[in-house]
Amino acid sequence: QVQLVESGGGLVQAGGSLRLSCAASGRTFSRYDMGWFRQAPGKEREFVAYIDWSGRRTYYVDSVKGRFTISRDNAKDTVHPQMNSLEPEDTAVYFCAARGRGPIISKTPGDYGYWGQGTQVTVSS
Repeated sequence: QVQLVESGGGLVQAGGSLRLSCAASGRTFSRYDMGWFRQAPGKEREFVAYIDWSGRRTYYVDSVKGRFTISRDNAKDTVHPQMNSLEPEDTAVYFCAARGRGPIISKTPGDYGYWGQGTQVTVSS
């Protein structure tokens, strides 16, 4: 099993930046592909970004392409979405999630077996 803890959320003005972190503990971090999801009040959980176990393959939802960049450090067991040019529509609780290595990029929450508790991101206009 792997345990995940997110941090780095907060309140930021539109146009600002935040760098989230997800720290993993437990089994070897490089065994896992990682996903980031977000959930706004009254809405379903939404895929945001994906990074494979090696860090070489990434994928983003269209609404964040060009603004968000995801990276990971397998030596430190961490993954980091860098979020720039934030918009009020980005306001949500952000979750990191892990799944075993796979050949296909997954945007489906059900494909991920491990989740963090979430960190709140609020973007004011």
